[in-house]
Amino acid sequence: MDELTRLTIFGLVTAAIYFVAASGLVLTYTTSGIFNFAHGAIGMVAAFVYWELRFNPEGPGLSTPVALFLVLVVFAPLFGVLVERVLIRNLQGASLATTLVVTVGMLAFLIGVAQTRWKPESRVVRGFFEPDDVPILGVNVTWHDIITVIVAVAVAVGLRLLLYRTRIGVAMRAVVDNRTLAGLNGAQAHRVSALSWAIGSSLAALAGILLAPTLGLEIIALTLLVVNAYAAAMVGRLRSLPLTVVGAVILGLLVNYVPNYLPKLFEKDTLPSWLTGINNSLPILMLFAVLLLLPQERLGGWQARAGRRVRVPSFAQSLLGGAVLVAGAVLFVAVLGDDGVSIGDVSFTTQRLGLALAFGLIILSLVPLVGYAGQISLAQMTLAGVGAFVMAKVAADGSPVGLLAAMAIVGAAGGIIALPALRLRGLYLALSTLAIAVLADNMFFPQKRVFFTGSLEVDRLDLGFIDFESDGAYFVLLAIAYALAAVFVLALRRGPFGRRLLAMKDSPAACATLGLDLTRTKFAVFAVSASLAGLGGALYGGLRVAVGGQDFSMVQGLPILLLAVLGGIATASGALFGGFFYALLIILSADIKSIDSLVLFAPGLVGITLGRMPEGVVPDLADRSRRLLARLRSGPDPAVVERREQRAALAALDSDIPLGAPLEPEQVQALDARLGTEEVTPVGVAGD
Repeated sequence: MDELTRLTIFGLVTAAIYFVAASGLVLTYTTSGIFNFAHGAIGMVAAFVYWELRFNPEGPGLSTPVALFLVLVVFAPLFGVLVERVLIRNLQGASLATTLVVTVGMLAFLIGVAQTRWKPESRVVRGFFEPDDVPILGVNVTWHDIITVIVAVAVAVGLRLLLYRTRIGVAMRAVVDNRTLAGLNGAQAHRVSALSWAIGSSLAALAGILLAPTLGLEIIALTLLVVNAYAAAMVGRLRSLPLTVVGAVILGLLVNYVPNYLPKLFEKDTLPSWLTGINNSLPILMLFAVLLLLPQERLGGWQARAGRRVRVPSFAQSLLGGAVLVAGAVLFVAVLGDDGVSIGDVSFTTQRLGLALAFGLIILSLVPLVGYAGQISLAQMTLAGVGAFVMAKVAADGSPVGLLAAMAIVGAAGGIIALPALRLRGLYLALSTLAIAVLADNMFFPQKRVFFTGSLEVDRLDLGFIDFESDGAYFVLLAIAYALAAVFVLALRRGPFGRRLLAMKDSPAACATLGLDLTRTKFAVFAVSASLAGLGGALYGGLRVAVGGQDFSMVQGLPILLLAVLGGIATASGALFGGFFYALLIILSADIKSIDSLVLFAPGLVGITLGRMPEGVVPDLADRSRRLLARLRSGPDPAVVERREQRAALAALDSDIPLGAPLEPEQVQALDARLGTEEVTPVGVAGD
């Protein structure tokens, strides 16, 4: 009985922290409609800032109340307002993929900033009034735990009063229900949204500070706090605070009861090896169960597009592009050999450049899934890790059977992942794939049977008559594999299956009405995407020769979706661009130690800015190039030429304008006004 009482008390303390974290997540989602994947990262950064102000021996050494005030009332709210003003305000009406990439980009960016600013070392954050404690029902409870529960109750009551007893709270709920109508009734939507993000950031910071004495200042552990809070938030479907309280209590008791009582079900009170990591995975398992038990969403109608339809190359054009890629790889190896080329302190060997093609293959696996079908996945790097594992186990001698087995087995795993996707869509699907990635980090990759001592040797492909042992030969092999995969993906897009994927992305309801089997289509596209990821993982393992679970962790996989959208989520060339960009960041981080966090920092920064360029870099550059060529072929617009001549003649008669000097924007506007036009010339033509 004493043991149960102790576990219950500490379970309620854990639930209090989960609720504080989840409540901020619920608040920002209900007032902006955007799910903040960076919520935990904000709490992590705030915890480090609190340590800097309060405990850092080289810091100011402020008192606890002052440090808390500066973090919770100054730093966190200002950061939340900045995020809302710079990012969230521009995402109204944007697609889920765009909002997802922006917030995931902010998550990666904050992790990169933290890794750059706070290198791994021992840092201590003491709890409030530590080490004093109070006996409650025979259990010694620290004042920090008591304060945590009191704070959670105060947050619950305060948010309830704010949302239902104040004008600003009513405005917050009104903006979510109907932003336009709320504005017509006097609600200032932007200010309301900014306030909600300020409060949400403060709650994330509060959760990070409350959790830091238990977890320590560990960047990834504090960041993943929000993943644990997802389960509590999803019980209330990201809208109901009372149900979020229920979810937090269930989760808090679960993570305290199970580690104590589950081992007693097995011999010698010890968990079997296959349950390694189950304790850390309990919030993820609960999240997965909640997602599957939630009422199924209704099929959506026509989806608003982020932009234009991307042009699809013909079969001949895709073959030509693949041939150019392979020829370029052969020429590079023939001229420079395995050593490649060095620029300053940075070395571009064929082994390093092979990373671009291997990662490009993994990114390419997202093109049919996300680019064509609109199904979000955050577990592609996990699937790639399974592909490397299968290649090592099935083909220890580099047999081609290993590649085929990797594609088949990982494709089947993708089909299993598709099972919840049959009833989950949008954000819920993204959360389920994120849960799978974290679950693999906790329970699959740490298994000794998977990566024996932290690493696993993966043999390179051996065809008998062709030797791929050299880095140069393997680089050419990767180019051939990417070219063939790209031709296949583009052929898929041009065929009936590709048209079904686009139709399902545009309007699932219309597809179901017309008799399209959405279940079979989703299952097939997940399997195809997973097979390509498995192929990329198997070839990546051969390139590295030895890989470990950390190579395929959820955090390492964050840049994959970001770079896929950066290059162009619906283009094969965009996936190749993303692969080269990612490889470049890895190479620079390895050779320039001062920027060793660039791998997360740079893709995160790029992901934050993608709201303004949703189709990606490659389609945008291609569109600009086509418009430029069209203008060059057609020549200048006669009306524009005539206007320039009139403006130049009038400027020559004006004594205030130096002869031959470039015109300033104000001068251009004044001259146009004198010419009798009502049009205001854009500022950008001042140098014409």
